[in-house]
Amino acid sequence: MQPYDYVKAEPRFTLKRQVTRRHAPHYEVTFHSACPNRYQEKDTACGEYYLPNTGSQFPIAIIMHGLGISEERHIAPYRMLARDLSKMGIATFILKLLLPAQAAENRKGGQRSGPYIENWLELFRVLVINIGQIIDWAESRDELDAGRVVVIGISTGGMASTIAMGVDKRIKAGVFIITGGNMEKISWSEETEAQLSRTCTKSQCHKVYSHYPQYLADVRKKGIENVVPAKECFLFDPLTFAPYLGDRPKLMINAEQDNYVPKDSTLEFWQACGRPRIVWLPTNHQTIFMRYHSIRREITAFLGSAFNMVNDD
Repeated sequence: MQPYDYVKAEPRFTLKRQVTRRHAPHYEVTFHSACPNRYQEKDTACGEYYLPNTGSQFPIAIIMHGLGISEERHIAPYRMLARDLSKMGIATFILKLLLPAQAAENRKGGQRSGPYIENWLELFRVLVINIGQIIDWAESRDELDAGRVVVIGISTGGMASTIAMGVDKRIKAGVFIITGGNMEKISWSEETEAQLSRTCTKSQCHKVYSHYPQYLADVRKKGIENVVPAKECFLFDPLTFAPYLGDRPKLMINAEQDNYVPKDSTLEFWQACGRPRIVWLPTNHQTIFMRYHSIRREITAFLGSAFNMVNDD
């Protein structure tokens, strides 16, 4: 059994219609997480669901954002993308993760920083399993075509989306924004280091990761459920799952001056998942959505091709 398995049950999602005058139908959604965790109040997952104005049998895009979404303005780019996709005839589910610990103090300097994660494997299990639950729910919806599911992941959400696509063949396409692989490189970057719960030093981490190439080879040969990792971080490293994305359509959008995800980790992931189209934008990690129009143009063109849809952009 791999860590992203869960017991499937009848989807029980609660939808609350939001009043909008100019935009397509929009719902606030809650559902019980199949993965009990410390990151969601009462193990309740939440999100937003957008539908095109007319038609049926819509493809569905599941958007998984990065960490640190603490204010309404932070989620605005994802709502814009959802509305733009709805104009194209694609339904969208924005899966939210509002960490209760995101205002925690930086343990190194006593200053407030981004979210401090106590258990990263637990966090990724929550995200990946919730994505699976959304697909289960999509299969029960008459207005959706659950045979056309795409994940769109940003930063940590991109890493979770990679894992979800690797373990769930129902996901037919993936867009990964400011995402890379090789957790040793990512976790010891200057910006990321303050957010991680440390159980090892940098040199100890390097020693553990010396076993990673052999682990990857064993996983490809025997399957992830049959190989014991040297450390649990191997179980949420996108490189572990990259080969399982196969020939399904993929798009990568990355920042030229990314201060969280090193360029060589991005290229390592790109190589491992088959060298899909990769777009480099002249931004850093936090400012990537200042190039929203470029991102929208790339995503809509990609999905138009992947799902054989007309794109008027």
